[in-house]
Parts: sequence; structure tokens; C-alpha cells
Amino acid sequence: MQFFQDFEKLTYRFGNEETTNVIQDLSTYSAVIDDLKDNISFYNVVTIPDGFRPDQMSIYLYNTPVYFWTFYLLNDNIRLQGWPLDNDELEAKIKKEYPNTVITTTDSLAGIFKVGRTVVGSESGATGKILHRNLNLGQLTIEGQLTFKINPNPEAVTSTYQSPGGTTVESITISNFSEEYNAAHHYIDGDGNWADIDPAIGPGALLTEVTNFENYYNENEALRTIKAIKPDLVSKLVTSYKKSIRG
Repeated sequence: MQFFQDFEKLTYRFGNEETTNVIQDLSTYSAVIDDLKDNISFYNVVTIPDGFRPDQMSIYLYNTPVYFWTFYLLNDNIRLQGWPLDNDELEAKIKKEYPNTVITTTDSLAGIFKVGRTVVGSESGATGKILHRNLNLGQLTIEGQLTFKINPNPEAVTSTYQSPGGTTVESITISNFSEEYNAAHHYIDGDGNWADIDPAIGPGALLTEVTNFENYYNENEALRTIKAIKPDLVSKLVTSYKKSIRG
């Protein structure tokens, strides 16, 4: 890639190899970038349109694709989290990362329904392994896409396992279930701040649920707002940056 040609070269021995290799020092960083990031006179705050790649954003702002790398240097969140996904990619990624089922209960989960045990719906017969417990929200994540019985009355789910004293059967009544991506990630108050809940009572009317899907979507949307070097300064500042890293 043309951008890396300006980095200083050094010799490095990988692992137990006897010979050394000539590589570019990717750890090189320039104070020019730190000055840019903190000086609003050098950049504009812009929004990445849905579906735009870094090279397309460079063309959009600078009429050339070659300045795409400046977005990563000026924006720490882009460098750490990656370029924002378009809406179709985002939906596919969320559903891939949250493919299971979440059941919610107001019963206490303390000491019971441990990860790795199997739960069975008493009426639906839905069966799956416990993958995760969130005691703060009264949630159990169950492997697979399952359907439990809620209406007209929520069913009980049981977990049966062998303990030193013999066969143990645990039971709770569920209050709800959903696809994992549509389950609550957290709750917010009227000011948008994260709020704790009592899982034995539920969130109440004053708090708003933020699902796993919504949380992921919000984080992706936040990545769309970036700093970009002003078009009339980009050529000069890029030249200064390259001179600095060569030195």
C-alpha cells in the first residue's frame, strides 16, 4: 500500500528465525496528528453517508481516494472499532453475533441455573443449554432459536442435573422471552443515562429498554461522525506528516 512506503524501514527477526527481515516500522507516529486532532481550525466534523467506504469518503471530500488513511489517524474510535457498517451489513452482523434466545424472569437466579446446564420449558418443551447469565437484568441466554409459552400464562422452565446428593431439579417462571438481538442490553432514564433495575420488579414505566440491536446500531451510528482535514489544507498537512515520519 502506497501509504506505508513513507515509514522508516528496520530489521527484525521473527520468532526463532535465524535471518532478519526488512520491515516498515508501523509504530511510527507523528506529533503533527496530535496537533491536528486538538485544533479545530484544521478539520471539519462530517458525517459518513451510509455505505461509503473510506476511499469513497476521500473522493467525496477531496476528489481523490488517496487520503482515506487520514480518517483513521484523526479518529481514534474509527482506528479502534473499524469503519461503520452499512445498514444491511450491520443487521446481518448483529443477527450473527446474537443468534440465540433470552428468557427473562423476576425469580432469583442466585446459585441456580448455572452456565452449561440445560433448561426445558414445562409446557412448550423448548430445550437448550444455558450460555450466559445476566443477574442484573434477570436474564438467561439459551442456545438456539427457541419459542417458550407466555400466553395466557408464562410457563415454568426447569433444569435437571446430577449433584452429590442425587438428582436436583431447579425451576423458575419466565416473564418473557425474545431473540437474543432483541433482548434488553440495558435501560436508560429520561436523560439517556444508564439506569440499574431490580430484576425482581422489572424496569417500571420511567425507564426505556435499549436492546442489543439498538445498542449495536447506536454505536455504529456514532462512528459516522468523524473529524476530516479541511479540503484546502489536506495536501499541505499530509506532506508535513510524511516528512515528519520520514525524519
